[in-house]
Amino acid sequence: MKYTMPIFACVLLLALNEPSISRARAGVSSQNTFGAVDDVKVTLLSTMLADRGIGEWGFAALVEADGHRILFDTGARPDTVLQNAAALGVDLAGVRDVILSHNHGDHTGGLLTLRREIAKKNPDALSRAHVGRGIFWERPAYSNWQSMTAVKKAYEDLGGTVIEYSKPAEIFPGLWITGPVPRTHLERNWGVGGSVSHVQSPDGPVEDTIPESQSLVIDTKQGLVVISGCGHAGIINTLEYARKTVREAPIYAALGGFHLFRASDDHMAWTAGKLREMETVQFLGAHCTGIEAVFQLRELAGLSRKTALVGAVGASFSLEEGIDPLGLAR
Repeated sequence: MKYTMPIFACVLLLALNEPSISRARAGVSSQNTFGAVDDVKVTLLSTMLADRGIGEWGFAALVEADGHRILFDTGARPDTVLQNAAALGVDLAGVRDVILSHNHGDHTGGLLTLRREIAKKNPDALSRAHVGRGIFWERPAYSNWQSMTAVKKAYEDLGGTVIEYSKPAEIFPGLWITGPVPRTHLERNWGVGGSVSHVQSPDGPVEDTIPESQSLVIDTKQGLVVISGCGHAGIINTLEYARKTVREAPIYAALGGFHLFRASDDHMAWTAGKLREMETVQFLGAHCTGIEAVFQLRELAGLSRKTALVGAVGASFSLEEGIDPLGLAR
């Protein structure tokens, strides 16, 4: 007789194979329902272009989905997001969760100031930070940037809790953190001018490919909405991994920084072809995406002036209205 494993045993094995940070500890749901999220709004709070607030070389966005509010990255300067939120009338006091896409200071620079200042209104505000494995590895070349180990200690001294992911996790129903994204395609978009730096991994020094680079994926009935800080893992690697991790649905919107500003014409054509294959509907390229890159993708991927735009401070995306670029980028 063939032995069939009982259902409860299968569930137990799955639970034992969860990431090192369990879903219970992360305060997450253990059940995913395809197309679970009905209401999404994403508002940019840090990027270079601005006709409201302050522009900077950095990235941050407030993500609101079915009542859950998440700050994705924290900008570069300590108080940019704080000031832009005030200018835009965005209240961050009710936001508990922060996602840090990777270690770079233009995405983590506002974390401590935001936690310190907004906690004065609500002690739980920005008290839980979600990061990818590798973010705290020491990087000797970053002598001019603060160590993320030091940032972690300071954040914990302010009452914050850090949750580290080595693989995807569903943090709320229909909202997924990718964790580190596998590099299936050779989308080399780290380093400057082909330079190579190293990171001290548990196995010794290795090339710093920004291994912790992670994104947020929201599963809606229209398709997947993906928010990226820089996408150092590669925009196509990231989007394909989102479809593999959550479900093989169209990319309804790709929003944020995708580090394409130095990409060659050939690479842009390949990227646009892949976006077409994934039935990408809307694209909001902010931060390191590059202005010319957005225009190239608009043309090559068959998008339009309403569906492919440059991101500005205060620009937003919603399931109902699509992209609102505000005045300057319209």
